[in-house]
Amino acid sequence: MILSGVVTAQQPRYEPSPMEVAHAMLDLAQVAASDVVYDLGCGDGRIVIAAAARFGARGVCVDIDPERIAESRENARRAGVEERIVFLNQDLFATDLSGATVVTLFLSPEFNDKLRPKLRRELAPGTRIVSHYHGMTNWRPKTVRHIGDRTIFLWVL
Repeated sequence: MILSGVVTAQQPRYEPSPMEVAHAMLDLAQVAASDVVYDLGCGDGRIVIAAAARFGARGVCVDIDPERIAESRENARRAGVEERIVFLNQDLFATDLSGATVVTLFLSPEFNDKLRPKLRRELAPGTRIVSHYHGMTNWRPKTVRHIGDRTIFLWVL
């Protein structure tokens, strides 16, 4: 299965996280106004937009697909939070993650695992990582939560 945000030679199939799951991810990460939430493979921007609207957090939407970035920007504008969000149309592996306090993912298991060294290298201790649907090999999550038939994982560096 190919999920949102997967960077491949072909354009990824976009599959948004249900809003209930997006909200649960932010709640699990205990997002606050002081946070900077990076969504890697942001799709329509719903997770970062919710973080800005619900908690007053700042955010960064990262997606390789320019259509998804345009959609994210428009959705943020409509929600009145565009000024709180940076939009990056680029490969998530080329993105500097050092400013993140929370990272959200809805990627394939292979991309989660490929991303682990970058997360370790660039994120500060205490950064929360929340993944929808897929864990990471050999990384034991701090918390696993089930939202209906969906699973979300939390790690704290």
